[in-house]
Amino acid sequence: MGNSVKMQKAAAIICYVAVAFALIVLIICPIVSIFARSVITDGKLDWSNLVQLFSDSEYFQTIGNSLLLGLSVTLLTTIVALPLAYIFSRTSFAKAKWMDIVFMIPFMTPPYISAMGWTRFLGRNGFLQQIMPFITNSQDFLYSFWGLTLIMTFNAFPFMFTLMKNAMLNIPSSLDEAGAVCGGGFFYRLRRIFAPMLLGNYAIAAILVFIRTIGEYGTPAVIGLQMSPAFYVFATSIQRFTTVAPVNFGMSAMLSVVLTILCFALWLIQNYLTEKKTYKVVSGKGVRVSYKKMPVWASVLCIAYIVIVLLLAVGVPYFSVVATSLFKTVSGGLSIDNLTFDNYIELFESGGRGVNAILISLMLAVTSATIASILGTIICTFSRRRKNKLYKAPEAVGMLPEMLPAIVLVVGIMLFWNALYKVIPLYNTLGIMIVAYVAIFLPYSIQYVTSAYTQFSDNLPLAGRIMGGSKAYVFRRITFPLLLKGIVTGWMMIFIISFRELVTATLLSPTNTLVVSTYIWRQFEQGHSQLAMCMAVICLIITVGALLVVKVLTERKKR
Repeated sequence: MGNSVKMQKAAAIICYVAVAFALIVLIICPIVSIFARSVITDGKLDWSNLVQLFSDSEYFQTIGNSLLLGLSVTLLTTIVALPLAYIFSRTSFAKAKWMDIVFMIPFMTPPYISAMGWTRFLGRNGFLQQIMPFITNSQDFLYSFWGLTLIMTFNAFPFMFTLMKNAMLNIPSSLDEAGAVCGGGFFYRLRRIFAPMLLGNYAIAAILVFIRTIGEYGTPAVIGLQMSPAFYVFATSIQRFTTVAPVNFGMSAMLSVVLTILCFALWLIQNYLTEKKTYKVVSGKGVRVSYKKMPVWASVLCIAYIVIVLLLAVGVPYFSVVATSLFKTVSGGLSIDNLTFDNYIELFESGGRGVNAILISLMLAVTSATIASILGTIICTFSRRRKNKLYKAPEAVGMLPEMLPAIVLVVGIMLFWNALYKVIPLYNTLGIMIVAYVAIFLPYSIQYVTSAYTQFSDNLPLAGRIMGGSKAYVFRRITFPLLLKGIVTGWMMIFIISFRELVTATLLSPTNTLVVSTYIWRQFEQGHSQLAMCMAVICLIITVGALLVVKVLTERKKR
């Protein structure tokens, strides 16, 4: 018995060391590499990048553009999302649960695909000009700051909508009813009851939207770089310094450091708001939410607003993508005679680059999701089974990529594995992409497995141990089955995002190797819009299908 306990402890220590080493290599070393490369050149301390950052107006412009874009998108997202959150939490429209999936489609759609759809709609000789020939300058709005802001808003608003809707559902209807009984009008109750209770949650949602915006690469690359002058933000500038000759890893690292510090500062603010500025209703009863019956005119206005939002967020970009994929020629425009399925046939031709791109993307997504799910489950298990803070450290480290835009960690991975190339020649292989995907998307697995752990009592595994089961047996027969839905849901989310990930593939994919995202990007840049949109349609079908699976799993877990 004593030997068995010692062996279990030894196995736990070995497993912990292996996990710690993996996290150091995956996350810590790349982040340290960024900071080191920003101030070290050829092994010597070099402050020239920092001096250049504060002396060159180009870099100030990049930082200013990013902050302005982040603030503008956050403001417009607020205007779009808050009315929707109220409609679907406090009125009879809340009964339409299926709308939750519809509103998540823009968020799960790759931003660069949505942006490409908008270019086909608003661009020169685009669909809008074909439908309304008297509109001749729609491309001027498209390739402008407000065009970029609007497109990014309709990708980001579902995030704030979901958070604020859930926050509103946690406010009991009794408070609103009490305010009405005391004579408070609708807008008075919004100001004095809803606003104070939602302020903390809104601040958190706004910070998350802001962080997502300033770290975004796809839409600023599709729209911003076509503006005159080009509108550079953090991600597009970092990508330019990393890939375009003359390559400047030092300045790429310095901009990554600035972005990292900014994101960490905002996350600290978010944590403070989460702890100090959010409200919980203390009651012995569950929260009751009654749905308001609106007059006909109000219902019509709500329906009109919902239709307009969905039209701009889903209808326009999806229509443009699907329609373009069916064109014989782009110049042929919207005509029955110009429709064909030949583009899909060409895409799926045996041995074609399109098929290879899909197969490689599927392989990368499946492998990355599997490794991240296994690692995330082990990390969460250590964190839950051990009271020692040392065992909780891996979870904190594993969640670090959630605080950083993907491009920051990708640059760090490039720098770190480049330095190790003579020892471990992983750079410029598919293996480096798997490493990057696991590092970037590991937080999804940790979050979903952690959520699964909170769904059952610790007494269940304890009962198994009391009945004589070993730790391995209890985990296999009791804990793991209870965690399975959370593990699968996290696996599906990682699969979805890694399958269509752009910035990682752009910077790390091996030479002459295409995945789904880079295939779409290259075909679009080369003027082969039909093939690009065919692949985009395939990507959207897989994304939406996987999203439906995640929704089903989530709903079942709630029950």
